[in-house]
Amino acid sequence: MAERTEALVVQHTPGGGPGRWAGWLAEGGLDLRVVHAYAGEPLPGRLDHAALLVLGGAYLPDDDDRAPWLAPTRGLVRDALDRETPMVGICLGGQLLATVAGGAVRAEHGEPEFGSTRLTLRAEAADDPLFHGLPTHPPAIENHVDAIVRLPEGARWLARSERCPHQAFRVGAAAWGVQFHPESSPERIADWSTERLERHGVDRDELRRRATADAAALTEVWREVALRFAALVRKRG
Repeated sequence: MAERTEALVVQHTPGGGPGRWAGWLAEGGLDLRVVHAYAGEPLPGRLDHAALLVLGGAYLPDDDDRAPWLAPTRGLVRDALDRETPMVGICLGGQLLATVAGGAVRAEHGEPEFGSTRLTLRAEAADDPLFHGLPTHPPAIENHVDAIVRLPEGARWLARSERCPHQAFRVGAAAWGVQFHPESSPERIADWSTERLERHGVDRDELRRRATADAAALTEVWREVALRFAALVRKRG
């Protein structure tokens, strides 16, 4: 059996686990150690794993009073950048990467995005290890009201959407941040808060119907990205 490697995963909310990426990364030979930080599980003081995956949550990157584990999470992100350890930050995780690397995030900025959304890949994605060769306009599941308003200096800007410019970027050789949820599935939308969605004039059932219509494309694109990430981690390990 081929040797497997392990990624550290930081989970910020009970329903915000690695989702479909757990199976896809396992398919690529990458095991996950999930730390349920929201439940008080301690994070390591340094990153001694082959990769880092920081998930989403309803916090800002510096919301330490509500989520005291964010400070050590930022430390792990900094560790990943300093060591060039492969990492992916999803939604809040992407905002954490942007913040640690010198970018900026703003609360309730611009128009919120929910459900399956059309992205546009930028020219910089053409030679990116994860995004090269993907469809020009892949769908992605969104669930955010906060946004990155400035990318870190020198970051590679990879994708945008109509409402949110900074959908995907890379810092250095091996740290990716995304505003959307490549780990999510149409079925997962059924667990989203109807009260929160209704405040923004959004119908949860309609979001799920639209995402289900895009299910095949969502799976094809983001499974490929997950497998590419796993392969990159194993190659570096």
